[in-house]
Amino acid sequence: MTWTLPNTLTVLRLLAAPGVAVMFLYFHRPWADWLALALFVGAAITDYFDGYLARLWKQESKFGAMLDPIADKAMVVIAIMVLTGYSGMNPWLILPATVILFREVFVSGLREYLGAEKGKLKVTKLAKWKTTAQMVAIATLFLGTGLDFLEKGRAPRAGEGDLPTGLSLADMANHVGLGLIWIAAILTAITGWDYFRKALPFLRDGSRD
Repeated sequence: MTWTLPNTLTVLRLLAAPGVAVMFLYFHRPWADWLALALFVGAAITDYFDGYLARLWKQESKFGAMLDPIADKAMVVIAIMVLTGYSGMNPWLILPATVILFREVFVSGLREYLGAEKGKLKVTKLAKWKTTAQMVAIATLFLGTGLDFLEKGRAPRAGEGDLPTGLSLADMANHVGLGLIWIAAILTAITGWDYFRKALPFLRDGSRD
C-alpha cells in the first residue's frame, strides 16, 4: 500500500469512527456531543475529498477502494449505536436505525458470499446519496443533543423534542434529524433491495461452502 493523501484520509476516517464513542467516555456533556459532532463532520468531509483527490491525482488504489466503504460503515454504525444508546429507546429512532444496521450487515454478507463476483454489486449513485443522508441525519441528531443539554440543563436524549408549540433550536434539530434518519432508512432499504436483486442470479447458481 502507498501512503498517498487519499489513502491517509481514508485511514483517518476509519480511526475517527470509534473516536465518536470515545468522546462520551472522556468528556462531560455537552462537550462530548460537540466534540463527537466535530469529529463526525470532519470525518464525513474526508469521505468526499479522499475519492475526489484520488481521481484527480490518479492515485486510485485497491487498498482505498477496499477501505473506503468500511470506513463509511464504521462511522455510521458506531454513531448510530451512540445515538440510540442516548435516545432512551425512542422507537422513532430505533426503527430506522435497525433498518440501516440490518442493510449494512446484509449487503456486506452478500459481497462476502459472492467473492469474485462482488464486482457486480458496484456502488450506485443512490447508494452514495444514502450515505450522505445518513451522515447529515447523524450530524443533525448530535447537534440536537448538544443544544438540548444547553437549553434544558439536563442530559438529552437523541431524537427527543417537544411538539411544535414553542419549538426551540434543540427541538428543531431533533425533529429534522429524525426526519432525515427516516429518509436515510428508506434510501438504505431501497439500495439494499437493489443489491439483493442484482445478486439473485448468482445465489441461484448453487450453494457455496
